[in-house]
Amino acid sequence: MAENGQSAEWNGRKGEIWVVNHERIDRMLAPLGRAALDAAAPKPGEFVLDVGCGAGSTALQLAQEVGATGSVLGVDISEPMLTLARKRAVASPAALPVRFELADAATYALPRAHFDLMFSRFGVMFFAEPVAAFANLHGAMKPGGRLSFVCWRPAAENELVSIPARAVKGLIPPAPPAEPDAPGPFSFGDPARVRSILSGAGFSHIALEPFGCRMLYGVGETRDAAIEDAVEQAFETGPFSRVLGELQGEVLEQARRAVRAAFADRAEEGGVFIEGNAWIVTARA
Repeated sequence: MAENGQSAEWNGRKGEIWVVNHERIDRMLAPLGRAALDAAAPKPGEFVLDVGCGAGSTALQLAQEVGATGSVLGVDISEPMLTLARKRAVASPAALPVRFELADAATYALPRAHFDLMFSRFGVMFFAEPVAAFANLHGAMKPGGRLSFVCWRPAAENELVSIPARAVKGLIPPAPPAEPDAPGPFSFGDPARVRSILSGAGFSHIALEPFGCRMLYGVGETRDAAIEDAVEQAFETGPFSRVLGELQGEVLEQARRAVRAAFADRAEEGGVFIEGNAWIVTARA
């Protein structure tokens, strides 16, 4: 994560909301995380660092892959999510070689030349100084160690944002253009920028592969319940939730109706599905 004022947010209401919604978030991100894990190819006995590990889903998967002779360290700036991650590790059927630490990976004093693999599922786009942050991570990796992470392509290519944004267009004033390099979920959308950051931090053999998939965004026992679940996710955890969360009164009700109608167009048997587009990024230390 990053030292750019986000700690209070992720240790406050936002972190608590993500804890409550961790199952729906894991469900939605599962195919993207799996693609990054496949690219990472963790092996038995390896030492792995999971950056921005959140509630621990990928760290637990990595621990299963490396087995008892390996180890996984998950770091995040959100204590509420790490508390859940630790509970999930304890509750796992078999003892897993995983531990979690509250830390900002950008500046944390990680052991030098220790990790065989550094992994992240949407946890590296928030660094205030990304080159310095990745240089810190690079120093913690063994020579030739592998980097594998998944990050979003631009917001316009992801229906997480585009569906609610189109739905409320005309109901709220247009937002000012975002700074393209400002920390945020879509700050790694430009592949040239990602390559520049990683090469500046000392990485080589940098590759970005586009990955797109249908994401299960809303579920329920009925079609209407699945649509309502998608609406709740958009208002609570989606990248557009900050804008939607500022609405009040009749405008809020109009926005909910519009977003609901938009997701109704994506409802089918099994739930509400949307398109997600990301980069699978790999490199070598």
